[in-house]
Amino acid sequence: MPRPTPADGLRFAFGTLTVVPVRVRRWDREAARAGMLCAPLVGLAVGLAAAATGAALLALGASPLLAAVATVAVPAAGTRGLHLDGLADIADGLGSGKPAEGALRVMKQSDIGPFGVITLVLVLFAQVAALSELYDESWAHGATAALIAATTARLALTLAARTGVPPARPEGLGAAVAGTVPTRGAVAALVAVTVAAAAAGLPGGAPRVVHHTAAVLLGCAAAGLLLRHCVRRFGGITGDVFGGLAETTATTVLLVLALGHHAQ
Repeated sequence: MPRPTPADGLRFAFGTLTVVPVRVRRWDREAARAGMLCAPLVGLAVGLAAAATGAALLALGASPLLAAVATVAVPAAGTRGLHLDGLADIADGLGSGKPAEGALRVMKQSDIGPFGVITLVLVLFAQVAALSELYDESWAHGATAALIAATTARLALTLAARTGVPPARPEGLGAAVAGTVPTRGAVAALVAVTVAAAAAGLPGGAPRVVHHTAAVLLGCAAAGLLLRHCVRRFGGITGDVFGGLAETTATTVLLVLALGHHAQ
């Protein structure tokens, strides 16, 4: 089979990580590798839509809080809530205290348990609160934060699909993409997103560049800790784990950016 084209990678990424109606023509390991390497580009597109929505509402006279709620709602709608659902499922799985097989059964159930509800409420409140503070500073601060958070959240998926990370189940998205991304490719994606985020801080001078860089690296570090814990508890990654990683990363990035603005 010929190597996947960049278009195949983009189709795989948008077809599996968003509700964009694209036709995924290839569903094999090579296409999965290309798709997961393109995941940050999906985050960039989602972030642009979220940032534009928030900025437009501010221009129309909306409050920073309302703009923040809309900004958080766009990525949720763009994934049909799959990442939030994944976060809730892994919270229930981890909170169940059951061995790997039992925890995976809990995660497959259609309902959301108390651990999942509490986690969703706190994460969404944290994202809205952080963005509200940033929009209160200026529309540009909030929009830039939305862009960096969404892009870094999908970068975390690229890093989680790297070689050496096993799937928890023999089927599903986790099995399709686990271990497909070479370590060199994952590092290159990390460097590219970090450099882009740092460049976005150039108008604010060296402190803003450092601040943006720290947000990306700390977001990925938080995702790495959660990934390690999930692999230890579940035996590998699943689609739910990917969703949880994305939301954990986005929340960490937004909190770092909001707290950093107070420090400057």
